[in-house]
Amino acid sequence: MIRVLIVDDHPIVREGVSTVLEREPDIEVVGMGGTIDDGSAARGVEPARRRTARSRSCRAPRPARAWRPSSADNPNIIVFTAHDADDDVFRAIRDGARGYLLKGSAAADIVDAIRQVHTGNSYLSPRVAAKLVSDVAHPRARGGLLSPRERGVLRLVAAGLSNRQIAETLSLSERTIKFHVTAILNKLGADNRAQAVALAAERGLLPSR
Repeated sequence: MIRVLIVDDHPIVREGVSTVLEREPDIEVVGMGGTIDDGSAARGVEPARRRTARSRSCRAPRPARAWRPSSADNPNIIVFTAHDADDDVFRAIRDGARGYLLKGSAAADIVDAIRQVHTGNSYLSPRVAAKLVSDVAHPRARGGLLSPRERGVLRLVAAGLSNRQIAETLSLSERTIKFHVTAILNKLGADNRAQAVALAAERGLLPSR
């Protein structure tokens, strides 16, 4: 039996997903709520956190940071959201999501995503998967996705500064700088800092000297 905890800040979404899942003989909805704590407390499902697929909606999908389980727990997380921006998808996956499902998906897709993730596979909505494949096939187009902050960090990386030096220069934490550098590498399709700088220069993302 696949046990599912549904977490969404919109009651109508929770009820809709629950109605879809209750038709399936191999899926049990063990709790619902506007937050993970609400959903767990609704029916006292502390034990159900183990091997539980969760449907979650959020403006900035960060499932693992919303609730980071202990090493004894191993939840399978599915982000259920209207956002399909690359940054949102990559961040959700980095934070532990095994599935990324867009609102508006067919009921059959919701059920399929839960079953796929429960068996150890990953699941991306077809639209998201197609978008990511296109971005990988045409990495040049992705440079334009760098935020102003990321461009600033990139310029300092190109200047040879370490993460700590960049953090001091921008009055940010070193952890934040590491996050920005990782995002820059992902967006440029680079394997390391030197390659990122080379690709950025080739694409005109760095000021000419």
